[in-house]
Amino acid sequence: MLEVKNLRKTFGAIRAVNDVSFNVERGEVLGFLGPNGAGKTNTMRMITGFLPPTSGTAIVNGFDIRTSPLDAKKQIGYLPENAPVYSEMTVFNYLRFIAEIRGFTGAARDARVGGTVEKCRLDGVRNQSIGTLSKGYRQRVCFAQALLHDPAVLIMDEPTDGLDPNQKRVVRDMIRDMAREKVIVLSTHILEEVDAVCSRAVIISHGRIAANASPDSLRRRSAMHGAVEILLDKPLPEAATLLRSLPSAASVQEEGGRFVVMAKDKDRLFHDVFALVKGGSWAIGGIRVLDGRLDDVFRDLTMNDNGTARPESAA
Repeated sequence: MLEVKNLRKTFGAIRAVNDVSFNVERGEVLGFLGPNGAGKTNTMRMITGFLPPTSGTAIVNGFDIRTSPLDAKKQIGYLPENAPVYSEMTVFNYLRFIAEIRGFTGAARDARVGGTVEKCRLDGVRNQSIGTLSKGYRQRVCFAQALLHDPAVLIMDEPTDGLDPNQKRVVRDMIRDMAREKVIVLSTHILEEVDAVCSRAVIISHGRIAANASPDSLRRRSAMHGAVEILLDKPLPEAATLLRSLPSAASVQEEGGRFVVMAKDKDRLFHDVFALVKGGSWAIGGIRVLDGRLDDVFRDLTMNDNGTARPESAA
């Protein structure tokens, strides 16, 4: 288990992280979301012991990162953004080197390296110099060094940033494969990542937690949640007027033959829309209830009314 307790970090007058607290249980993949500059990376660095907090702490599998830093760090596998590697070393020799730094020798070292190479799908490049690898393979090598000691807690900062769709899928599959056995925290600003692998999301803005919920719960906060989308095969000039007249409709958005009816009464809206189109001369190409959009919720929580990112606060 990972417990983050009232973490705070100030740099002069800037309060970069402001009283951040959350828990993550084994088997969870937590997406730690926020715009650039929101405090994500500073929070990750404090949890992993790379940056001392101004106040607060993190308990990593029972060990306090401030009072028992060595024991706590043994529980963590950390994949930082743009993780450094020795480009002239082969994949196998690099991982063997990391294993030795971790204290593994002989047969135990070779078993760790071999198992990690297989888990991270690096068999085909194990004898290739890291500097000659594609970005996707280099990211897997960095992933492998974080996993080598089989940590209870895995923390990753922007693990798929800059990867192509195929490379992203491989990394996400690897995360899902490990999710049952570990606590996983994935720091990202990519909302697609949350839908792909995360069971819960924490959104940070202005150095503070703005939301802590499952992706489905966050989507329910969207103005689009419960809205009804209608696609017309043939134009119907009075369509928007008829839809706006429904008592369960709040408003109607129109774009060509696509109409989105926003809900005043989510329980009644689909029934009312369906009854309207069924009883009239509507040529319907499709009709569905919308789930809501994470990007709408993210924007509402992290942007000012004028469309700019919320500024850092003074300490």
